[in-house]
Amino acid sequence: MTDAPLIDIQNATIYRGRTRVFENLTLKIDQHEPAAILGPNGSGKTTLLKTINRELYPMRQEGAWVRILGRENWNVWELRSHIGIVSHDLQARYRDRTPGLQVVLSGFLSSVGIHGSLTGRISPDQKSRALKIMEALGIGALADTELRIMSTGQQRRCLLARALVHDPDTLILDEPTAGLDLAASFDYLARIRKLTESGKNIVLVTHLLNEIPPEIDRIILLREGKIVADGTKDAVLTEKNLRHTYGIDLRLAKIDGYYLAYPASN
Repeated sequence: MTDAPLIDIQNATIYRGRTRVFENLTLKIDQHEPAAILGPNGSGKTTLLKTINRELYPMRQEGAWVRILGRENWNVWELRSHIGIVSHDLQARYRDRTPGLQVVLSGFLSSVGIHGSLTGRISPDQKSRALKIMEALGIGALADTELRIMSTGQQRRCLLARALVHDPDTLILDEPTAGLDLAASFDYLARIRKLTESGKNIVLVTHLLNEIPPEIDRIILLREGKIVADGTKDAVLTEKNLRHTYGIDLRLAKIDGYYLAYPASN
């Protein structure tokens, strides 16, 4: 494995459709460096995620690049062995009648589902691995259960299992608790913490402070396509920075390694 940065973006101008989201963006995240990319809706988080995932590319210009593990071009299947991505956008692309095991197995093919001719490309060893991962995540009994019958939390764990089939070094999690109730949120966040304890590097993309586990200390604040602040959690997560990032008055509390924001009193 190269010792190049996990993510190396230099002077990148990135469009999503006709909208210029980033202009001259520079950002570097090293391998084995847990980080959280935090910002409100519309700040550029999804565009940044799609850029890392090689769904979007920057404008070609001298002295500008987006490199993942030192490379500007990747075969998507090869990249998945290094980086696994779990996103709400990906979850929404699955048909609601897709069984849980097919969701997980599709990770081997970097596809959405494994319908038709793709089915024959799954080996017995891959199926066995998928079932073991599902069991470890508490969804082993849902192999034949369709997504429409599962809770949102169970669906999200299927997507997490899909990302884990390649045993990637890094997991990038996009809004991990979106749509989950309190119990499912706590369960999912606890599983993320266990993954960090097992050696997985986590890059979290979120707009919620309470999703950031104590193990993540690097925080990147985004607002309207610009980096507002970048550094350690204690230095970046201040009331001043968060007021500027979210455009609201707020107060900040720290409890057991977690940061919580709440409305400021009038």
